[in-house]
Amino acid sequence: MSTRVENLASIKAGGVVAVLRADSPDNLVHVAQAIGRGGIGAVEITMTTPGALGVIGECADRLEGELLLGAGTVLDPETARAAILAGAEYIVTPTLNPDVITLCRRYDKVVIPGALTPTEILTAWECGADIVKVFPATAVGPRYFKDVKGPLPQIDLIPTGGVDLDNAGDFIRAGACAVAVGSNLVDKAAVAAGEWHVLTDTARQYVETVRTARQDGGG
Repeated sequence: MSTRVENLASIKAGGVVAVLRADSPDNLVHVAQAIGRGGIGAVEITMTTPGALGVIGECADRLEGELLLGAGTVLDPETARAAILAGAEYIVTPTLNPDVITLCRRYDKVVIPGALTPTEILTAWECGADIVKVFPATAVGPRYFKDVKGPLPQIDLIPTGGVDLDNAGDFIRAGACAVAVGSNLVDKAAVAAGEWHVLTDTARQYVETVRTARQDGGG
């Protein structure tokens, strides 16, 4: 089993985290596999998905070694622990809860808490965050990342909320260490039709967009 440090390095090296938020757990394993074939190595199952813990467990059993699995929309340490026991290797929160960070450190798991203001971002980092999720990212845009990284260059930031192919590269060039993508990656119509190649192709586009932005000097 990989360590927290190794998993953190994998997330940052990959540059794209797929966020799977669904009304039903059906087909999420297939969705994760399709995204993985497109080169995205980290997949986050949100706890708002019905049966999320079961999906994490199933993915952990069937996709072991293929994808790095995480749990998102985690609001408290109890949920974080349940997700970790189900197989999550990293925990993502929409808000800053220091107790969740403490729990993840105890279990040696990557933790990515959500924050927005510079004060929240620094507080999350001082509490032990591995990466700070800026949410909602499109409310502030890529320029905000550049502004925050000026006085806080040591903090790794990842945008979540509204990231798409048009702005993903801009976030990387502005200093984000990776991007998190949800509905703009997972085409609901393609999932309903079982057209997994559509998700794979889109995943490849995000990976290429991040790679190109990094060549431009971002991330």
